[in-house]
Amino acid sequence: METRQGKVTVSKAGGTAGSGAKTYKLSLPSAWVAAMGLVENGGHVTISFDGTEMIIRPQQSMEQYRASRLALGHALMEIRYYNGNALCTLIYADKTVQDLVAENYTEQAVKTAFGKKLLPSWTDLESFLEERCIPRQRAGLREYLETLGLDAYDPLAIIQKTKGRMAEDDQWMEVHEIQ
Repeated sequence: METRQGKVTVSKAGGTAGSGAKTYKLSLPSAWVAAMGLVENGGHVTISFDGTEMIIRPQQSMEQYRASRLALGHALMEIRYYNGNALCTLIYADKTVQDLVAENYTEQAVKTAFGKKLLPSWTDLESFLEERCIPRQRAGLREYLETLGLDAYDPLAIIQKTKGRMAEDDQWMEVHEIQ
């Protein structure tokens, strides 16, 4: 990994920004930009921030994400979330680095895995999976888990057994491990 020092440039924000608003810019080495393929795809990136570090990645289609992660030897899951027979959301989740991409196939946010959120996080995925399971505090949980053949409360394992079906709706999912 190559490391360089940089300088953040601060300037006043224009347009409709509020009084005193600022923008921040960072110059990137042209060799890095070229190596990431940003010249060819118009420079669109996804930027992640975990509270201390930023990660800049080229935007990828779902298939590019899947192929690049598999090429790195990462463990992936494909999650297909349905309403009845209609596919509503396709998710590729990278278990190795705990990130994901999702694509919606419906305009109805209530029928998608993450609502209006376009860039869901791993935490969002964990919350979504748990929402499609029996609540942790439910009376009789131990017996329910035993019936499923599970030793502990694990939302992913529960969904793999139940397909995330709930009595209140027609939504369900398929989870596939991809090697």
